[in-house]
Amino acid sequence: MKYTACGLLAGILAAATLLGQARPEFEVASIHPTSPSQDGQFSVGVHIDGAMVVIHSYSLRDYIQDAYRVRDYQISGPDWLDSVKFDVSAKFPDGASRNQLPEMMKSLLEDRFKLTAHIEKKDYPIYALVVSKNGSHLKESAADATPDPGGQDRNNTNVTLNAGSSGGRGSSVIDLGHGASISSSGGHIEARKVQMSDLVETLWRYVDRPVVDMTGLTGRYDLSLAYGVEELRNMLRVVHVDRQIADNALPPASIFDSLKAVGLMLDARKSAMDVVVVDRIEKTPAAN
Repeated sequence: MKYTACGLLAGILAAATLLGQARPEFEVASIHPTSPSQDGQFSVGVHIDGAMVVIHSYSLRDYIQDAYRVRDYQISGPDWLDSVKFDVSAKFPDGASRNQLPEMMKSLLEDRFKLTAHIEKKDYPIYALVVSKNGSHLKESAADATPDPGGQDRNNTNVTLNAGSSGGRGSSVIDLGHGASISSSGGHIEARKVQMSDLVETLWRYVDRPVVDMTGLTGRYDLSLAYGVEELRNMLRVVHVDRQIADNALPPASIFDSLKAVGLMLDARKSAMDVVVVDRIEKTPAAN
């Protein structure tokens, strides 16, 4: 009897351990190919409303990027990862945290696209975003008159991106939540209440290598940056938009010069980074 009781206790503990190690997964998830744009406009991004998660126009590279918490240049896989795009509508299980979204996305990729991958280290040429020798000229954003309800952190905000490919120069708006945003149009980037981590996520799309925040600045800032034609072309390549841009489409400008004006610099360096190497992935997901 004593042996049986001990065996039962061991079984309960083992089951509890297994449950504690269970992969975070969506309760339900529906995957559909993204429909082509009919008017030259497209929407791409993640929107969270309560327990519901809606993802628009994400390529498989985008999903892997979010699942592994890396940037797209840190993913090594087939070229078609960029061209195959899907919309996802999913539901968090009861009691789940929104901070578990990357792990749930990884489970979705493994279950529905049969993803297998491993991590390797690789040296990358990068730009380190640093403060100039004379110091930063940035001014912190004004504090909100009323605090955010519930004191939610940034991982619990809605993040959406709407980008226009019509109208000649194009435009984009990234809503970072809590009044923070980054918009781009007509050769200018307007940032409001952004952290440096938000800024580098935008900067690297306009330049020829990854950007890493090494400023040590911890506040939120408002700033305006100008960019030139080549920087616009680079951004369009990064977001996989095929458009012809005339050399005179924008006035002469440079993100590098704009950053210097606010006491920041992009310093060319090398840095070791994790690379997600895709060993296997299916183009078509398993049925909903």
